[in-house]
Amino acid sequence: MTKILVVEARFYEDYSDMLLEGALDVLQAAKAHITKVTVPGALEIPHVISMAEAAQKNKKEGGFDGYVALGCVIRGETSHYDYVCEQSARAIMDLAVNQQLAIGNGIITVENDKQAKARADKTKKDKGGFAANACLKMIKIRSELNAGGTA
Repeated sequence: MTKILVVEARFYEDYSDMLLEGALDVLQAAKAHITKVTVPGALEIPHVISMAEAAQKNKKEGGFDGYVALGCVIRGETSHYDYVCEQSARAIMDLAVNQQLAIGNGIITVENDKQAKARADKTKKDKGGFAANACLKMIKIRSELNAGGTA
């Protein structure tokens, strides 16, 4: 059974709920074993993924097959938006590339509530579902490449 850790930032709870709903629909349809961790904001997501990987290495047993990062960052009046967007995306990419992790990045970065709703809602752009599908696809590709096949 595929084991997935969903790390969900709760700063914008309504959008977090929508993102999570889309991701869970996909993961449950794939019959994945899901563990969920909530964090305050997007910057904490890569840290939790890193901690999960370290914890599994210390246990020397099978860890998570993949990760789904969910959150929402809405532009405000300060440059904090740019910092959060850039740093969370960079840290997730570093983890994926440097540790060959399968991570579906569902942290939406938007200008306003209207855009956030359109991207989070599973009946519209469903970025939570997209992130879960990306995670599952990356797990499959990694498995195929490790087996010597082509993805």
